[in-house]
Amino acid sequence: MIVVTGATGNVGRLLVEALAAQGEEVTAVSRRAPEAPLPVGVRHRVADLAEPRELKPVFEGADAVFLLVAGVGAELDARAVVGAAVAAGVRRLVLQSSQLLGTRPDSESHGPLKEFEAAVRESGLEWTILRPSGFASNAYVWADAVRTARTIAAPFADVAMPVVDPADIADVAAAALREDGHAGRTYVLTGPAAVTPREQAAAVALAVDAPVRFVAQSRAEARAHLVRFLPEVAVDGMLGVLGEPTPEEQRVSPDVERVLGRAGRPFSAWAERNACAFA
Repeated sequence: MIVVTGATGNVGRLLVEALAAQGEEVTAVSRRAPEAPLPVGVRHRVADLAEPRELKPVFEGADAVFLLVAGVGAELDARAVVGAAVAAGVRRLVLQSSQLLGTRPDSESHGPLKEFEAAVRESGLEWTILRPSGFASNAYVWADAVRTARTIAAPFADVAMPVVDPADIADVAAAALREDGHAGRTYVLTGPAAVTPREQAAAVALAVDAPVRFVAQSRAEARAHLVRFLPEVAVDGMLGVLGEPTPEEQRVSPDVERVLGRAGRPFSAWAERNACAFA
């Protein structure tokens, strides 16, 4: 059995679907019941990583566990969470972390992930750590403006980043959970090409088959908008990466292709697949 935490999120939902399609016995774990139906045969359990005592019975009988630590600033006891997996007899852990643990290890917003990486590495279990770059699905933040005004506003209009499709993260996670040969590996997951916000807006316009006006924001304008629904520390960290990326953050990693035997999905494919959100 494979347990997937964060099973209703961007990556977790796709991972549950991928594992079920491959014939795996899957337990989907989230803090509340899923709104959409799960694949046939998938069992759902309500549990919270913030309550490690809830986790051991959820993990019991599992051969592998996918750990997704959601929420910047969440107060989680990484060693207690990992310890619950060890106590339950889990053999393999796959942790979704962030590329910033490698490029900006002192980032305040990613302190909890640093603790989880250390706990996973020291667990004595087979472990794999996934460090994705920025998500293609962050473009959902534009959905309302595209639907209502056919407009996308974003800062750093011509700074290119190789954003990753959550479906590729899910596919790499499925491989690491199911296959041998990934133990002790840390994979950096990016898209197949760097793409600017202006280019992302053009891809969304093609996907919805309608003109979409791009408005270049200043950093201050973007910050004022984002702090309305994200913690300030997360917004400042995000704008720092988007505005002044390091060479490593702009580099296309070979790890998606190395694991899956194919190139990652481009942003345009994500936009086409999710066009209904913007229509």
